Amino acid sequence: MANKHTVRERPEGLDKPWVKPFMNRMTKANVWVYQKTNGLIGSKWRVGAAFPRGVDVCLLTTTGRKSGEERVVPLLYLKEGDSVVVVASTGGMPKNPAWFWNIKANPSCEVQIMGEKWRANARIADAEERAKLWPKLVELYFDYDNYQRWTDRVIPVVVLDPV
Repeated sequence: MANKHTVRERPEGLDKPWVKPFMNRMTKANVWVYQKTNGLIGSKWRVGAAFPRGVDVCLLTTTGRKSGEERVVPLLYLKEGDSVVVVASTGGMPKNPAWFWNIKANPSCEVQIMGEKWRANARIADAEERAKLWPKLVELYFDYDNYQRWTDRVIPVVVLDPV
């Protein structure tokens, strides 16, 4: 699917080889603290467009498509009715994140917001639903709009429906 946005170069440094391992370590630390404190610590993202007010973070647990092991990632989210909406942005990098491929292979997942956990089924928003959700997501976190400009892929929007 062609991107209607003009691709702009990502900020210098994001493609450096140390960035991904650093981000992986920070993600693991965030998940650990969030789980240990039921979100008391680690439930607000205060980077980029989220500074200083912060944007709420949930934990998404997927099943690894290759390993079969549980994988947990912290993600910004939008509540839409009973569902939770997340974005497979990877900061505007060229490829979708691993968790996205995991939910494509097995949409059964778990969502945690603060101390509350529930099972959900993940589905990728179609073009029409994405068009309705995207402005709300950009209002939540403006950097999503920047990320979309930094890549030629259409950044997937994923809806997590409770089961």
